[in-house]
This record gives sequence, structure tokens and C-alpha cells, in this order.
Amino acid sequence: MMYPYMTLADGTEVVHSHIILKEGIECVEVNFERPTEEGFDSARCEMPSYKWISQEGYSQEEIKYFEKLLQSNAHLLFKYAQNGGIHIA
Repeated sequence: MMYPYMTLADGTEVVHSHIILKEGIECVEVNFERPTEEGFDSARCEMPSYKWISQEGYSQEEIKYFEKLLQSNAHLLFKYAQNGGIHIA
């Protein structure tokens, strides 16, 4: 299951997975998706390794921006992944 995290100014939706155990390591997958005239741009990153699983339509500059965003939000993404997403009253 994927949980909503934020929407960026360009319309990119950022969602994250629940905690996934891979070889004894807690991981979270974060997906970026933006609508285009032809469909969607999308990219998916696995944390904590910051390995890009897929990238389509985003520039390298945008991917670098996403990496900085992930690094500064990692603690929140893991927290929300453990709790089943953001719970807003």
C-alpha cells in the first residue's frame, strides 16, 4: 500500500510505502508522479540506500532535487511508514 505524503508545486505527487523488510533492513519506497499530456512522469527511490528503482520523464536536475528532499525528510518518511501514513485530525 502507498500513502500520500505531499504534492509539489509542479503537480508531482509524492507517496510512500509501508516498512518493507529486505534482508533484515527496514526500507521505504518513495514514488514521485506528475501528470503530463502523454501520461505520467514517474520515479521511484528505495530508502535508506537512495537507490533509484525507476525513472521516466524527470530530468537529472529534478532527480537531484528529489534526493535532497528525501534526505531532509527521511526521518518523517520512516515514521509515517511505520504508522500507516500521516494521520491528520
